[in-house]
Amino acid sequence: MGLRFENLDGRTRELMVEEIDFDLAGSGLYESRYLNQRAKAAWPELTKDAARQGSDDTLSQALSRGMLVSHYEKRKPKGGTTMAAVPYNAHETMAQGQFNMYYMRALALRVLAGEATGLEVYRAKGVDVPRESSERMIGTRIDAQLVLDELRRTKGVDPDIRIPLPNSGLTVRLV
Repeated sequence: MGLRFENLDGRTRELMVEEIDFDLAGSGLYESRYLNQRAKAAWPELTKDAARQGSDDTLSQALSRGMLVSHYEKRKPKGGTTMAAVPYNAHETMAQGQFNMYYMRALALRVLAGEATGLEVYRAKGVDVPRESSERMIGTRIDAQLVLDELRRTKGVDPDIRIPLPNSGLTVRLV
């Protein structure tokens, strides 16, 4: 079960697609090492389709249909590499992370356009044992320009600012 996006409306979807196009025209989309060749070719359109009319769940379902490799090359702590199994929930984590990243970028654009006064972190997915760091973020406001810039720069992978990350069950809403 995916995230509950409070502001996933037509305007947000439109801006999500614009942000995907922005990435495609520039540095490209985030491309996980878990994607197979067929998925790499389909990834831009799968992501756009989810933004236009789907959700992180529909993107996850698409990825679960033979789009991931079974193993990937992983670095060993003491040097060298080994082949490791792709995590069983990789399709969910990747879909949630990327869909949420474009969602947050779209909401940041809405704030910057004056459609709302800010962004606030909230729990969008229930978890059995929430992380303390995630719980502390709930209810905090985050700067829209900073969110937009950092997510454009990092594609949502290891951002330098405290924003909702994949597997946290958190996202943002307009305030």
